Amino acid sequence: MATEPKVALVTGGSRGIGFGIAEELAKSGFNLVINGVRPGTDIGDAVTRLEAHRGAVQYVQADISVKADRERLLQTTGECFGRLDVLVNNAGVAPTERADMLEAREESFDRLMSINLKGPYFLTQAAARWMINQTVDHAQVEGFRNYRGCIINVSSVSAFMASTNRGDYCITKAGISMATRLWAARLAEHGINVFEIQPGVVETDMTAGVREKYDRMIKDGAMLLPRWGTATDIGRAAAMLARGELTYATGQVLIIDGGLSLPRL
Repeated sequence: MATEPKVALVTGGSRGIGFGIAEELAKSGFNLVINGVRPGTDIGDAVTRLEAHRGAVQYVQADISVKADRERLLQTTGECFGRLDVLVNNAGVAPTERADMLEAREESFDRLMSINLKGPYFLTQAAARWMINQTVDHAQVEGFRNYRGCIINVSSVSAFMASTNRGDYCITKAGISMATRLWAARLAEHGINVFEIQPGVVETDMTAGVREKYDRMIKDGAMLLPRWGTATDIGRAAAMLARGELTYATGQVLIIDGGLSLPRL
C-alpha cells in the first residue's frame, strides 16, 4: 500500500524564503499549503513552479495576525488533505521604515508584534493541538503509524544581533527564539519536534532596499562565505528538519548565515 504524502503548511510560502522552503519540501514529496496576503490570482506562477514537483499545492489568502484567518488556514488544510505533519512559521514583515529607536513609532511596533510574533505563536498553538489529536486518534490508522509532528520557526540572526534602526524587528525575532524553546519543552511529551532556523543576509525582496549596504559588508569580509544567502539555502535546511533527519535535537537552532555571526579575533 502506497504511503500517503505528508502535508506541510508554510506561511508566507509564495515568495522569498518561504517559497524556497516550500520548493524544497515539494521536492521531498510533501503536499503543500501556502499562504500570503496577496490574492490567489497574483501567485499563479509560484503555485505552478511548486506543482511541477508533482505534489499537490493549495494557496490560501490569509493574514496570520488575524485569528479568523489562522482558523481558516488550518480548516482549509484539513479539508484539502486531511492531515498536517509540518508547520513552518515563516511569514513575517520588516518595518515599513527603518527608524532609530529614539524615533520609532508605536504603530510599527504593534504591526510587527502582531504579524511576526503573535500570529506564529497562536498558529503553533492551534496546529499543535491538531497534531496531538492526530497522534492520539489515528495511532493505528495506516499512514499515521509512527506519526511525529514537526514545527519549524524561521526567525533571523536579528534575534541576537542588534540593529538599532529596527529594534521592533529584532525584538520579534528574539521572541520567536524563546517561543521555539517553550514549544519544544511543551510538545516533547507528544513526540512533536520544534526547531528554529535563523537566516542571515538572504537575497529576497525584503532585503532589496538595502542591497548596497550588504554588498559592501560581503566585500569587507563580514561573512566567512562571501556571498548572499539564498532562499534555497534556507529551504534545504528546513526540508532536512521536516524529513526528520535531525534526531535527538528538539529545540535546537540552525544558524544559516555564511559565518556572519561567528565570533572572530
